[in-house]
Amino acid sequence: MSGDTYTHGHHESVLRSHRWRTAENSAAYLLPHLRPGTEVLDVGCGPGTITHDFAALVAPGRVLGVDNVEEPLEPARRGAAERGLDNVTFARADVHDLPHADGSFDVVHAHQVLQHLSDPVAALREMRRVCRPDGVVAARDADYGGMRWFPENPGLDRWQALYREVAHRNRAFPDAGPRLKAWAREAGFREVTCTATAWCFATPDERAWWGGLWADRVRESAFAEQALRHGLTTRAELEDLAAAWHAWVDAEDGWFAVPNGEVLCRP
Repeated sequence: MSGDTYTHGHHESVLRSHRWRTAENSAAYLLPHLRPGTEVLDVGCGPGTITHDFAALVAPGRVLGVDNVEEPLEPARRGAAERGLDNVTFARADVHDLPHADGSFDVVHAHQVLQHLSDPVAALREMRRVCRPDGVVAARDADYGGMRWFPENPGLDRWQALYREVAHRNRAFPDAGPRLKAWAREAGFREVTCTATAWCFATPDERAWWGGLWADRVRESAFAEQALRHGLTTRAELEDLAAAWHAWVDAEDGWFAVPNGEVLCRP
């Protein structure tokens, strides 16, 4: 991700979201390809909760989680130690220039990573390079343009438009999910299998968690800073957007869906 801007940043509200992710709720499409002895590279691993699950599933196979910044890697290491996982390690690496030989891994995985890159096809080519000829490259990304919610909320309409504006200013792809197949084909994969799944937040606890973290993000995260720096919003509007998220949380009929595209690619 050298030279790319991570729209979310690593504010606590962002890591709060990342820590919720598991192999089951975020990589179920890949699980049939993980078995004891499989060697896995998890690109853009963040705090490593998905990576930890991979390590538990493939032991004694080795798992390496990489991220382009050090900040989330120490929590990832602590989490592995807490779970007693001795077959997983974490290191800094750039997905565009991975420090691994050709064909080093059985599975190369990226979750919610390609959407933040200005050249996702180049990243997929590099992931393909380090994957074994009989292995699989897996990627899953959201589609911000396809997110839906109820009840209607003009503040969330504005949030969605603002997020996509900021991402586009960063030369990123907030609507990456539907593009994954095209990117994989352009990257040279001979076989691409596509699926789609969604996260859904509707119970009071789910709404409090999802709406609460986004209320914090629009006030304090890198997204907020970037939106202000680009002149796309004002501090007052960001407060209004946070209030809109809290209003959605308080709606008894509140419902929110995040669609995700998924690809399994054969080199």
